[in-house]
Amino acid sequence: MNRRTALGLMAGASTAAFVTTPTLAQSTGGIAIATAYLTQAWTGPYGGVPAFDKVKIADFEPATLTAMDAMRAEIRAITDNPAQPTFQNVIEAYETSGAAYDRVGAVYNVWDSNLSTGGFPDVSARLSPVKAAFGDEITQNADLFQRIEAVYNQRDSLKLNPQQDRLLWKKYNNFVRAGAKLSDAQKKEVADINQQLATLFNRFSNNLKHDEAQATFITRDDLDGLPEPFIAALASKAKELGKDGMYAVQNTRSAMEPFTTYSTRRDLREKVWRAYIMRGDNNDQWDNKQIGSQILKLRAKRAKLYGYPTHAHWRLEVAMAKTPDNAMNLMEAVWGPAVNRVHEEVADMQKIADSEGANITIAPWDYRFYAEKVKKAKYDLDESEVKPYLQLDKIQDAMFWAANKMYGFEFIQVKDVPVFHPDVTTYKVMRAGKQVGVWYYDPYAREGKSSGAWETEYQGQSYMLDHICICSNNCNFIKAEPGKPILISWDDAETMFHEFGHAIHALSSNAYYPSQGGTNTATDFVEFPSQLNEHWLPLPVVLNQFAIHYETGKPMPAELQAKLVRSSKFNQGFATVEYLACALIDMMYHLAGETDIDIDAFEKTELAKLNMPKEIVMRHRPTQFAHIFADDGYSAGYYSYLWSDALVADAYEKFMTEGGPFDGPTAKNYFDNILSVGDTIPQDVAYRNFLGRDVNRDALMRLRGFA
Repeated sequence: MNRRTALGLMAGASTAAFVTTPTLAQSTGGIAIATAYLTQAWTGPYGGVPAFDKVKIADFEPATLTAMDAMRAEIRAITDNPAQPTFQNVIEAYETSGAAYDRVGAVYNVWDSNLSTGGFPDVSARLSPVKAAFGDEITQNADLFQRIEAVYNQRDSLKLNPQQDRLLWKKYNNFVRAGAKLSDAQKKEVADINQQLATLFNRFSNNLKHDEAQATFITRDDLDGLPEPFIAALASKAKELGKDGMYAVQNTRSAMEPFTTYSTRRDLREKVWRAYIMRGDNNDQWDNKQIGSQILKLRAKRAKLYGYPTHAHWRLEVAMAKTPDNAMNLMEAVWGPAVNRVHEEVADMQKIADSEGANITIAPWDYRFYAEKVKKAKYDLDESEVKPYLQLDKIQDAMFWAANKMYGFEFIQVKDVPVFHPDVTTYKVMRAGKQVGVWYYDPYAREGKSSGAWETEYQGQSYMLDHICICSNNCNFIKAEPGKPILISWDDAETMFHEFGHAIHALSSNAYYPSQGGTNTATDFVEFPSQLNEHWLPLPVVLNQFAIHYETGKPMPAELQAKLVRSSKFNQGFATVEYLACALIDMMYHLAGETDIDIDAFEKTELAKLNMPKEIVMRHRPTQFAHIFADDGYSAGYYSYLWSDALVADAYEKFMTEGGPFDGPTAKNYFDNILSVGDTIPQDVAYRNFLGRDVNRDALMRLRGFA
């Protein structure tokens, strides 16, 4: 998952919300001086980096208000300019406005995702609607839009280069899509909706963080089947939570998955699984059902005001898919074969359970446990055989090596960059003898940190601003005992390569304008580089160097590597259905219009219509579906992973028929036409430039083993 930069000015609320905020004159006083480290141009090494070591939570509010005032002044300079509107004095001036706001937003978002403890949730609750309001204050500024429209209307005579032409179109289109042409009454209604949404997003996220901080405590008698390194991690977590001598299975995927894979205690597998899948759905003060329902209704109402049938139509207009029908057609084409594969997988599991005299019917908490048994029976392979070769540090080295071999990147650890937590390490990134970025690595779970893994850009590359890329990768691994390596699953190793693929995309940027660089692409394209990057992990040249046994120091045997390759399409039914159920329900929610939706009941009803296998639940049930309910980012857009995977499958076949990723010519073609171009050209054009044609989706079915 890619989390984009700072506080991008999406639709927000009305200027009336700001009658009590400081004026620019007021904000140049003591408050501004005290919080200048958040708003002023970053200083220090490598062209300037965020002053994470100075951050005080109490500074976020005054710094944000000060930055808003600064941007207001910059916008006034554009709208009050007596000169005729030009590309330079309007579009380029607007492109560079809000730098202070972006800087404080970048740091704020780090705390929101990684350190939401202490007083931060209260600050976030207060600031969320204010930031949304400020977004609308800009996009509903009639004088600003009038000047943008004036430039847009003369675009055919301006002799712009292709990048400038696209920038002008995007600026104009973004304003129109945010309601710039609505009546004053409609604008106010949109603004009110956006403030409500911002508050609800914040509540949903905080409720989910609360439930993910909980744990199921077990004793030594409950550890049968669990690997020793995992047991040590559970003991460490229990001690951290004040239960020394016990073992804590935290309510996160990184703890639930290995427990339900290895534990021989079916009763405990069910207990841990239920705690996990019921996050946000416990009818308590942290329940997310009503919040999700409110969000859906507000989005539908806003879409109607914008002039679209549904929120899904509004969102997909600027995606590669263009329409909900196109996205649904792809999902439905894959759904049937995936469900059929699940039934085959379950039948294989049931045979093993019956042969062992288990006297059970396979249930969701059995799936991972018996899938491992089937893998062992079919491929003579189990996760416990693979995991000793997957040391977290070595997988990081593998990511660096592949990026160097394919694209020439060098990652050099540095100690002179301030960090937001002692767990974070930093690297300067070089390419062709030139520094192109700074990369932060934050691998461990902690209180107040969002679950899962992601990439974030703190600063995007831009020649216009003389900016290099500053970005991070963030994960949630459980720390091992001191001196012991952290062993991760094969899925976790693939996830690391995936998220690092987002970072490589950002670091490859070669754009003049800041809004066109890095991962600023359509949501259903942005997952393409990250998902493709996963495919380099299983290659022998990578595993021979970096899949090293933590005790013997020997590389993974060729026979074990071959087993991994042979089993690569194993359990694809489960993986596809678990994900695709989420993508389908997401789209169905957002195609339902202004209907009152009980998200819990809707989930059950629509999944039943889809013939969802009873042995699987959605990867993200609605009450924990942060992709679509913690912000607007992936709303009506969770299909993006499948859409991108169609691009990936086609591109992967090109790589492998042209000498592979490390020795053939395809890596340069891919870097030049995909990774480096950002949003300087439309994404479908970029793909055609790379491959010479549009995507062939048959490759997707071959990749997933459904052909």
